Amino acid sequence: MSWQAYVDTSLVATGNIDKAAIFNSEGTSVWASSAGFAVAPAEIKEVVAAYKDTNDVKKVQSEGLRIGGERYVVIKADDRSLYGKKGKEGIVIVKTIQAILVTHYPESVQPGVATKTVEELADYLTSVGY
Repeated sequence: MSWQAYVDTSLVATGNIDKAAIFNSEGTSVWASSAGFAVAPAEIKEVVAAYKDTNDVKKVQSEGLRIGGERYVVIKADDRSLYGKKGKEGIVIVKTIQAILVTHYPESVQPGVATKTVEELADYLTSVGY
């Protein structure tokens, strides 16, 4: 399956995610993206920095995270996953061995449902070496 197919079929087509992008693990290359979802280079750099942050309370947890020009309050930040909220919508970002999945869910989707969709794809990609 192509990277674009993962975005289109495994994420957006579920109805649980409305926008998604897949980057390499360093955040220097966009492998696939849904139409109209632009993650600025400075934004993906913040994501990569959050994964490298080894403090008990990561910087993104106190300052938030910008994705697609919007600021999100970070409610979870660990070595694998970053979850953010802005009102009833939010972001789910998951790092695999070689990729970073950056996704957005709309107000109409429950956070747990969106999280499960993204985490399951990340589990699959990790299981096949990505």
